Amino acid sequence: MRWLILGALLGLLLAVPGVPAVAAAMLFALLTQPLFVAFVLGVLARPVLARRWSR
Repeated sequence: MRWLILGALLGLLLAVPGVPAVAAAMLFALLTQPLFVAFVLGVLARPVLARRWSR
């Protein structure tokens, strides 16, 4: 099912010419927000910290 959704997304990106530019602009806008970047880094670090503290 995951591959089907990924294929549909890639097909949409190739079928509509303006979508990659809009997606890149949205990604750039999110990455320039320090709060968003800090949240993503915290979410990625949480499993590592939880394993380390559980010992």
